[in-house]
Amino acid sequence: MKVAIIDYNAGNIKSVEFALNRIGIQPLLTNNSDELLSADKIIFPGVGEASTAMNFLKHLKLDEQIKELKQPVLGICLGMQLMCSYSEEGSTECLGIFPQKVKRFNSAEFKVPQIGWNQILNLNNPLFSGLTPESYVYYVHGFYAELGSSTIAETNYILNYSAALNKGNFYGVQFHPEKSGSIGEIILQNFIERI
Repeated sequence: MKVAIIDYNAGNIKSVEFALNRIGIQPLLTNNSDELLSADKIIFPGVGEASTAMNFLKHLKLDEQIKELKQPVLGICLGMQLMCSYSEEGSTECLGIFPQKVKRFNSAEFKVPQIGWNQILNLNNPLFSGLTPESYVYYVHGFYAELGSSTIAETNYILNYSAALNKGNFYGVQFHPEKSGSIGEIILQNFIERI
């Protein structure tokens, strides 16, 4: 099984690599087109700012290639948001894989960004096989993907939003499975073995 992590200057690449190591996977960190095309599974991580990240993807000519990938792809945090149609962060046109828009949390009473553990609800996908309802995962984000046709799990913080998305071979999670302990390991294992 060849698992590639898209290397585009995202903040959590090493954390994702170490999490995969813990479940017995030695991933390839790459932004090489041929290596991505030959991978069995691809992880698209991300911690950072949307417009800067999109510009970096365009510079590497990965913006078009990611959309054309045929194997399973898992976006994490900013990676998932960049797979949406548009982000309010930097007024960024994103990859448009998922129809959802990414919006800024707006609240006078809740802390933004959301940092810490929260539940994932309404799980409805093989990505979550073996999880109990309302499992806790770890979040760090000030923007969220709205609910829509691609939503496969939800979280409530200020409002209900998409905790996870799926369309065809593309998956995305807003939370950080690499920082979510045994629950995150199950999700990564499911992506490798069941998707």
